[in-house]
Amino acid sequence: MMDGSGTSPPSVLNEYLLRGSVSSSGTRSMDVIVYLVNDEAIPLTVDGLSVLTAHELHRIIRDYLHLPDIAQEVFALWLISPLLEVQLKPKHQPYKVCRQWHDLLTRFTNCSAEDIQQDEPSLQFRRNIFFPKSRELQISNEEILRLLYEEAKYNVLEGRYPCDVEDCELLGGLACRLELGPYNEEKHKPSTLRPKLEYFLPPHICKKRNGLLTVFKIGGSRQASFEQTLLNTYKAVTENVICGEGEATNYKEYLRKCHELPYYGCAFFLGEVEKPAQGILNRNGRKTVSVAINMEGVSVIDRKEKHILISLKFSELSWDHTYPDEEEHILWLEFDGDNEGTPVNKLLKIFSKQAELMSGLIEYCIELGQGIELLSPDSAPRSSQVSEKGTKLRRQDSVLCNRMKHLTTIDYVDDGTEIKRVKPKRAASFFSRQSTHGYASVQPSETSEQS
Repeated sequence: MMDGSGTSPPSVLNEYLLRGSVSSSGTRSMDVIVYLVNDEAIPLTVDGLSVLTAHELHRIIRDYLHLPDIAQEVFALWLISPLLEVQLKPKHQPYKVCRQWHDLLTRFTNCSAEDIQQDEPSLQFRRNIFFPKSRELQISNEEILRLLYEEAKYNVLEGRYPCDVEDCELLGGLACRLELGPYNEEKHKPSTLRPKLEYFLPPHICKKRNGLLTVFKIGGSRQASFEQTLLNTYKAVTENVICGEGEATNYKEYLRKCHELPYYGCAFFLGEVEKPAQGILNRNGRKTVSVAINMEGVSVIDRKEKHILISLKFSELSWDHTYPDEEEHILWLEFDGDNEGTPVNKLLKIFSKQAELMSGLIEYCIELGQGIELLSPDSAPRSSQVSEKGTKLRRQDSVLCNRMKHLTTIDYVDDGTEIKRVKPKRAASFFSRQSTHGYASVQPSETSEQS
């Protein structure tokens, strides 16, 4: 991951991309296509593409889209492929990074040589992960808000932002209002929405409800169809919330709901974690995960099941990475937990060739966050105007709940000589790398049982 602002995160990728040069005078005009997250293409003809910096190309794109200067902070240029996602720094030259793409894949992925040779990145204009989400709701420019909405919606529909069914339906209703206009009883019916469900709801959510078992009655009544539920939400959004207000308000309402997700605005990395031992042979195996990192913390997401395995704020963790020559690259996350009721330190191993990139990004986000007021008095989050009234406990099966039973962790105590793995206790973190704010070690109890 690379920084889209004017500052420089400590990153091995940064150093790698800045080596070498492109042997071209760069004076010839060339065509380049930049994509928005919804696949909308921006065709450009630029001079000196081979030596053009991301900062210069960013300005050309802003002029093309007629965006105000604040867009320079909100968005960044990315190189995106199914195998790797890289946010460019302003001084990087996209043309040169593209020429080094296969080398980057070799270094930071486990892809086969054939897959690497066939992969080609696209240049995309996306949200800058270092732009605080609290500032989004202070933006008044409708086009910037639309682009942020399109990106958030894409991540929800693709399952990159896992959401509970109820939240997906609310977001779907808001999207209907934005894209279909105000609800009209004569015009908008379940049959109208049915062929358009994939534009408003994640496909994996629809498949779960439309499975074989849902043809039977549940609790004495048939489960409502997504079309009807979406229509009801669409109607409520129009009547109770945003009727008669500008589109900027509607975009903010969608974004405000997405801000509740701990992984909103994240950079995503691919990794694996060990599964708990199962069966007679106590076989472990591994689970493929996405590691999502933003300005607030780290979330580990089950890519198949579309739910959180664990989500930690920076104040709740310590971390490090290891990369022995003959072993796998590992990102270590340490956090407080319990073992049969006893407070312990837990270590989670995330296997990934991008471990060093993740570690560098965590460090930079913490450093940057210490100088940014993430929550100003004018931007305090409020509950969605169309959410259920009153406060309720988080759903027990929510995709946002931690699922420790699905993870294999190491419990330990540092007694000065070795790491003990059963009922440990500690006086200090195993790692020296941690946030300077809020993370307190589990304090040993005089009555706790020693391992």
